[in-house]
Amino acid sequence: MMTENHIQLTSGEIASIWTAYMNDSAAKLILGYFLKDVEDEEIRSVLQQAYDSSATHIEKLTHLFQEEQLPLPTGFTSDDVNMNAPRLYTDTFMLEYIGHVTRAGLLSYGGFVSMSTRKDVRAYFMEALQETSQLYDAGASVSLAKGLFVRAPYMAYPTQTDFIDSKKYLSGLNPFTSKRPLNAVEVAYLHMNIQTNHIGRKFSLSFAQTSPREQVQKWMLRGNEISRKHIQLFTKALTDNDLTAPVAAEVGINDSTIPPFSDKLTMFLMSLLSAIGVGNYATASAASQRSDLALNYERLSLEIGKYAKDGADIMIQHSWLEQPPGTMDKQQLAKNKQQNN
Repeated sequence: MMTENHIQLTSGEIASIWTAYMNDSAAKLILGYFLKDVEDEEIRSVLQQAYDSSATHIEKLTHLFQEEQLPLPTGFTSDDVNMNAPRLYTDTFMLEYIGHVTRAGLLSYGGFVSMSTRKDVRAYFMEALQETSQLYDAGASVSLAKGLFVRAPYMAYPTQTDFIDSKKYLSGLNPFTSKRPLNAVEVAYLHMNIQTNHIGRKFSLSFAQTSPREQVQKWMLRGNEISRKHIQLFTKALTDNDLTAPVAAEVGINDSTIPPFSDKLTMFLMSLLSAIGVGNYATASAASQRSDLALNYERLSLEIGKYAKDGADIMIQHSWLEQPPGTMDKQQLAKNKQQNN
């Protein structure tokens, strides 16, 4: 990628390429480990497409960092994966992982495009967005063909358009009054958040099962419990409306206790999933017109935020948390200058 008249990158562009590099360096290791064990050829093809995409992204981003004379993030390296570790995940789980990360990637790359000004950076992220769309389509097609794709609940088609004629439509907090039926937007977000919590549960269980550190094990098990509780709340909201909640097809984890990934990588991944969860909840809260749903999303977001903060403390304690590029502390520079004079 060539710079456009050597226009300096904005803070938004630096944040975007740094975040993208960190995510791709982690994804490449996870996908490489999956490829070692996957048996189903159709799923292997999707995983290989995802792996090749991450590898290409890292090359292009590395070139951009070097071109701009920016320090390349450490990210994650071969030291963070044990390719000799026994198989830990089923093929079905690997395909489920692709679905989850591509859905998150579509949102992330859309945001990166909107934060980018320079033409070459915009072009990179628009291309990555297109690749992610194609990868999601490939994974969804395989999942549908195998009967694994978990669809959102069906609902009767409305026969006419309508307008809200009472403030009661927005209510839902009074336990002594009946709640109105869910609308399609609310059902869609409940379904999505159940799905994301299912994969979070599976990952946290597998990481607790394989981590050599008790501190990390306890944090992962706590994440599993939080996801379980959130799934129950969202499921109840659907079943109270006679709708079927999505159910994970299988456990997806084998009984190996040998860690395939470093604690640094697993803590990063769970922190990333937590951040995605908070973002999903914020969007769902804003889109949900029933006040009890919106309040639940806000309350549960605080719980995830506290969990993520405790995870960050663990990562800082072990020097696992890489610092994003930051602005200069002008006051400290002034103090240093005074001391030198």
